[in-house]
Amino acid sequence: MSVTKLNNIGQMVSFNSKLGEMESLNNIEILIKDDKIEDIGSNLSDADINIDCNKMLITPGFVDPHTHPVFYKSRGQEFIMRLSGMTYEEIAKNGGGIISSVSGLRNATENQLIKCVKNRMDRFLSLGTTTVECKSGYGLDVASEIKSLKVIHEVNKLHSIDMVPTFMGGHAIPNEYSDNRDAYVDIICNEMIPEVAKQGIAVFNDVFCEKGYFNVQQSQKILNAGINHGLQPRLHADEFEDSGASVLAGEIGSITADHLMEISEDGISSLSKNDVIATLLPGTTFFLGKTKYAPYSKLKEAGIDIALATDYNPGSCNIQSMPFIISLACIYMKMDILDALKASTYTAACSLLLQDTIGSIECGKKADIIIWNIEKIEEIPYLVLNQPIQNILKNGKPIFSA
Repeated sequence: MSVTKLNNIGQMVSFNSKLGEMESLNNIEILIKDDKIEDIGSNLSDADINIDCNKMLITPGFVDPHTHPVFYKSRGQEFIMRLSGMTYEEIAKNGGGIISSVSGLRNATENQLIKCVKNRMDRFLSLGTTTVECKSGYGLDVASEIKSLKVIHEVNKLHSIDMVPTFMGGHAIPNEYSDNRDAYVDIICNEMIPEVAKQGIAVFNDVFCEKGYFNVQQSQKILNAGINHGLQPRLHADEFEDSGASVLAGEIGSITADHLMEISEDGISSLSKNDVIATLLPGTTFFLGKTKYAPYSKLKEAGIDIALATDYNPGSCNIQSMPFIISLACIYMKMDILDALKASTYTAACSLLLQDTIGSIECGKKADIIIWNIEKIEEIPYLVLNQPIQNILKNGKPIFSA
């Protein structure tokens, strides 16, 4: 049994489950046995390994609960198209968007995708993300969706980061079913989901409920099929217009409703009444050059728990940095920094049903910890693109050093 001690900590900021609020402690030590936090306090017992935090800030590792990292080629040309004035919706209607990533993924080998995804996980980890939710959704047929989930599974075995797999066959309608959309929904429900469940390679089932993608009835059918096969529901909701997706999220008992830039008052009420976590993705609004961010203040006032995520993907948000997402949340959604840190650690862990093991620095939890080169939590959003990380511990082991 190895014992590690973090000493000379200036400030520790983390959610405290017993208090039910964010907590800041100064001049403490943390004792880690194997992969878990053993003790937090002063003058702790000796350790095999001592890590000097140099009077700097420490926080939990980030938990990113919404990403789309399994793709083969980037879609940088769409960024240029948006600069010329085209919208995301217009690009999709002209053959771009999600569908443009399908052929690349279908034609790529599993080994090629493993290499791509592993490199992306390296980047996530270097930016302080220690757990990341990973969606399929660029295959859109049985074989390619299974291949995507297998890639997540294989990289997860190889990599220090923890990857949480989500099946998302309901990401878009593939070209071969553009004239028979319900037939593709039937394939998701009757072929894809049973096979995913049989192989045990996904925890969640997600759907893009939006005009031009899946309507409320189709989304409900897909989510119910997943529930019947043991997959927990998540939902892309009300991103470009109020589609009624947030109301559905509440009615169906979805774990999360994500995006929410166009959520209605009825949608807010549905999330609040049914304890659905709102996962906000300010990076997508920023990357698409839009100005309407999700209504954080309204959601908070309604008593809805808020998570933050990157929405990393090849088209609408090529951002992997949770510190930058925190900056955007503070600047454009007026989030308090403590709320933003909670949203990107503890509540994000709740949205993955992992709050008992990760998301905060507490005894008995995994020692997923960031040691910063800054003294105060307010400096994270203030420094914007400068991620001053000194070291990252994953499962109690130092795995990155600046």
